[in-house]
Amino acid sequence: MTRVQHYALLFMILAIIASNIYAQTTIEIKFSHVSDPGSPKGLAATHFKKVAEKMTKGRVRVEIYPNGQLYEDNVALEALQLGAVQMLAPSPSKISQLGFHEFEIFDLPYLFPDRAALDRVTQGAIGLTLLHKLETKGMVGLGFWDNGFKSMFTNKPVRIPGDMQGLKMRVDPSSVLASQMKTLGAIPYLIAFPDMVTLLRRHVIDGLENTPSNLYSQKAVKLPKYLTMTNHGYLGYTVIANKKFWRHLPPEIRVQLHNAMKETTKYANQIAQQQNESDLASMKESGKITVRELTYNEKKLWVEALLPVHKEMENRIGAKLLTAVNQAIVKRVE
Repeated sequence: MTRVQHYALLFMILAIIASNIYAQTTIEIKFSHVSDPGSPKGLAATHFKKVAEKMTKGRVRVEIYPNGQLYEDNVALEALQLGAVQMLAPSPSKISQLGFHEFEIFDLPYLFPDRAALDRVTQGAIGLTLLHKLETKGMVGLGFWDNGFKSMFTNKPVRIPGDMQGLKMRVDPSSVLASQMKTLGAIPYLIAFPDMVTLLRRHVIDGLENTPSNLYSQKAVKLPKYLTMTNHGYLGYTVIANKKFWRHLPPEIRVQLHNAMKETTKYANQIAQQQNESDLASMKESGKITVRELTYNEKKLWVEALLPVHKEMENRIGAKLLTAVNQAIVKRVE
């Protein structure tokens, strides 16, 4: 054997050893979020962990950090961009803080008439285009998870829009949501979700807009005394990953994780509706909160009061995007 052949064989052996070592290396994913493990987002994150680890045959290990244990909302996106955490699932309004104001379209009140219309946007070409935009900020958009439709939780009875006058209401940091509350005569308070319960208890705020599952999972059902089922706004999550981390994954692992995300998204969107219905029923049974369903005429008043927000936010979100979303909403599957 010549010296060249000897070195060639040696390099081949070393390459095989290195390949085997890498193949056996466990890839760790830190998945941070601010919700309770029993909330729709928490259940979806746990499901993703289970499916991802199974599909990759243990090569990937997903560590879930709920309730803001690792990072609160105000620093989580920066931590992701720096690579301190690999995955997050913030609401679209949080994404808008990075300059992606088009993500605030999901905050527009009474935009989506039903879940089918919503799916045509989040799971279709528009949703994919929005996710691709995130790569300019060192992130990879993996999908949209639903939570449901928000209603008004307050410490005083609310029936019509005028009843919101002067109420201090917690909202996510979003110009659209702030405008929505101001349009109703309420005072918007931009407060991190984990701090909400404490501020309700101390009467710093008078209420919030959210889904039944989110409030119930935080064991805050006894704090707001009234729930008015306005179903005025959508609440969902943009699942994102650190771009550098994602791009450096072995191609087969990346494909497996994409498949795990697809399966989890279907699960997440199904469990969200079930969880909200179940938790709403539990709220009614508890007797600690009065739930009011709107009549047709009352609902019409809410819609009429809040639709001007669409026009006000058109330039910020983008008239072209708003038109495309409205076209997707009215489209019917043939």
